[in-house]
Amino acid sequence: MPDEGYDVLLRDGGIAHVRPLRPADREGLHELVDRSSERSAYLRFFTGGRNTAHAYIDRITGDGYEVRARVAGLHGRLVAIAEYIPMEAGRADLGILLDDAVHGHGLGTLLLEHLAVDAAEHGIRELVADVLAENRPMIQVLRDLGLKVEQSFEGGTLHVSVAAEPTPRLMAAIEARDHEAERASLARVLAPRSVAVIGASRDEHAIGHQVLRNLVDGGFCGPIHPVNPNASEIAGLACHPKVPDGVDLAVVAVPARQVLDVARDCAAAGVAGLVVLTSGFAEAGQRAAESELLQVCRTAGMRLIGPNCLGVVNTGAWLNASFLPHRPVRGCVALMSQSGAVGAALLDRLDVSSFVSVGNKADVSSNDLLEYWEDDDDTCVIALYLESFGNPRKFARIARRVGKRKPVLLVKSGRGEAGGRAVRSHTAAAATPDVAVDALTRAAGVIRLDSVHELIDVAKLLATQPLPTGRRVAIVGNSGGPQAMAADACEAHGLVVPELPPGLLEARAAAALGNPLDLTADATAAEIGAAVEVLAASSAVDVVLVVYTPPFGDGLDATRQAIADATKTAAKTVLTCVVGHDGLIDGRVPSYAFPEQAVQALAHVVRYAEWRSRPVEPVPVPPPADEKTAREIVQAELAAHPDGGWLSPADAARLLGCYGVTPVESVDADSPEAAAAAASRVGLPVVLKATGPLHKSEVGGVRLNLQTLDEVRQAYHDMSARIGADMTGAIVQHMLYGGVEIIVGGVNYPVFGPLVMVGMGGVLADLLADRAFRVPPVVDAIAMINELRCAPLLHGYRGSPPVDVTALADQVVRISRLLEDLPQVVELDLNPVIVTTEGTATVDARIRVAPCERPLSQLLRRMR
Repeated sequence: MPDEGYDVLLRDGGIAHVRPLRPADREGLHELVDRSSERSAYLRFFTGGRNTAHAYIDRITGDGYEVRARVAGLHGRLVAIAEYIPMEAGRADLGILLDDAVHGHGLGTLLLEHLAVDAAEHGIRELVADVLAENRPMIQVLRDLGLKVEQSFEGGTLHVSVAAEPTPRLMAAIEARDHEAERASLARVLAPRSVAVIGASRDEHAIGHQVLRNLVDGGFCGPIHPVNPNASEIAGLACHPKVPDGVDLAVVAVPARQVLDVARDCAAAGVAGLVVLTSGFAEAGQRAAESELLQVCRTAGMRLIGPNCLGVVNTGAWLNASFLPHRPVRGCVALMSQSGAVGAALLDRLDVSSFVSVGNKADVSSNDLLEYWEDDDDTCVIALYLESFGNPRKFARIARRVGKRKPVLLVKSGRGEAGGRAVRSHTAAAATPDVAVDALTRAAGVIRLDSVHELIDVAKLLATQPLPTGRRVAIVGNSGGPQAMAADACEAHGLVVPELPPGLLEARAAAALGNPLDLTADATAAEIGAAVEVLAASSAVDVVLVVYTPPFGDGLDATRQAIADATKTAAKTVLTCVVGHDGLIDGRVPSYAFPEQAVQALAHVVRYAEWRSRPVEPVPVPPPADEKTAREIVQAELAAHPDGGWLSPADAARLLGCYGVTPVESVDADSPEAAAAAASRVGLPVVLKATGPLHKSEVGGVRLNLQTLDEVRQAYHDMSARIGADMTGAIVQHMLYGGVEIIVGGVNYPVFGPLVMVGMGGVLADLLADRAFRVPPVVDAIAMINELRCAPLLHGYRGSPPVDVTALADQVVRISRLLEDLPQVVELDLNPVIVTTEGTATVDARIRVAPCERPLSQLLRRMR
């Protein structure tokens, strides 16, 4: 835990600051004891009461006392301390004291969660406490924590033992508590009862005036308070010199130099949240000012949206606290944008339940908004435009849960990779940060899109139509060319255009009643409508795509009306391509200008529907591993080379062995004679490989199938002459024949964490770029392998025997755990792994380690 600590959300939406205990906390903790009631002191310290409490505070803040403790501050003063005191045999004594004013806010539960995580990381297996039987709230907190609890009574005291080992139940409980706190913290910001506009102006062109005007014209029902010390009235509303007490939401539109003072005024007035429209902070290089603004908000318990943003909208609450030029239209899409320009463009084209422009994203982020919108009855689709992730692993966890109820759409800019490492493994070259985003979003069921236009197309379909129940698409319309293009697009996206049952439709003689169904350019609106109605009722298809080219038949308006009438009671997914026209038919049937556009949107939705219908994969029990020895190997390498580097072949083999992956026997050689001796040891024929080069084949650093000792000596001599000092020696392995060459690898990114790769291996690894990626823990290794284009080679191709895919999958899972356990392993290449009918053989392993901070546990609830 960082010495400076971190901020946490409480059950009621308040913000506390948690950090390690310091000796200087003595005075503040004595004040906490003095504020505690006699009842609270008795329940915590039994008959000793306050006197015992004061003595205990002196003891734990004194020198040399072994205690691991957390303190929590609220509004600038200490309100809680929780500690454990290590004892013998992996046990520790647990204690907690809360200010009476924060009882029931969830702070005690949160501190106990954090102590349990810390205890487990420091080898404590059991936390014990004696609790008075009448202290029912504390007993209930311990029982509800999510850890295994055992208890026994003796006299009037309950002896409680809490297993410090994290459990799935603890993770689920933490997620539920985090969700409750996030929603509570944003409720008064996104659905406020009152709004103040600080910087409201009489100048109609000023941002403060535009926000005030939008609030008034939008019909906000609560009090609206213009704040301007130089005006008595604006837009018919009485002005205030400062923000009034108890306002829920304050919109700040003042110059950057005044924002901090305004934030302090809001803190003093008890404002729940700020929306800072003002620019001139981190985006202008003023990071210190933005950090100070955030600190003011956190200390006061205020949430902060922005700075440098457009504002917020909640159409269900008639709230338009933005300076947008147009009034947003009510719908069911919740929209978040990190770019004001992109947000404004999306609002012109989507009907929304709410909109949040996060700007610099100093506090409120997509993770917070996902938590809020998950339970928002007005929202059925969530759309995000992001330029950066703050906590991508948490985003994936939240989005995976939310996505099972509501689709989450994402456009993330910055797909290109600026810069790069001069020398990288095959895996690191392939697993770019954007590939990491793809893997994260895919695992979470997030619909990642390439453009804002594509986001609009998919959001329209999801917001207006039921999810498809399958991939079978019926294409019906009046124009053969665009319908053929639609069919081609379906095939390209993996959708099925099936043959339809004979006699399903009746139509004019010239019509082609296959699939696509071309009713000809002369088809009337009634004929098109009738065909749509029949197909929508048919069990032979899952989706109906109507392709109409105006002005043929009865014309655009009549055909739209016929489609609307035909789909009024349809329970099936129906979408249209009205060539040249985007929009909605009757407000509920999406229309696309081009066939490929419609099919692309449909394909995204079909894949999402399939993901959502699958049961949640249980997290597998991790394979056994010697994590202690593995950490010692990594720590020894970093002690010898503080900047990190590539492990020696021997150390790489030892590290892999800790996770049950045993490379082919390799013997080091530093001369032709040593190479010959090594060949005698492993048995001819052999392979000779240079140790130094990363990509050995490219520099002549691999010689295969050496049949005699003289060939081995000569190969070493030739290789040394070719490569020179960069060779740094060689390894000799027994030559293996047959099997399928696969690469298994991984990377660890400081922001995204670990990423696992499997793909076609050997010298073709980069050329064919046949790879699949996952975020650990890998729960579907077989499916991951089967995604590869080369997968048929593993299952028996053109008479070759099928190889042991299960053994390969097991190796992928083991490497997945290694990367999770050891964030210092920043690159790992097993290339090739030869997969045969009898298992796997790892014939080359490269592992690079680098210093890094230990990632914070996913079980620690904290604000970023």
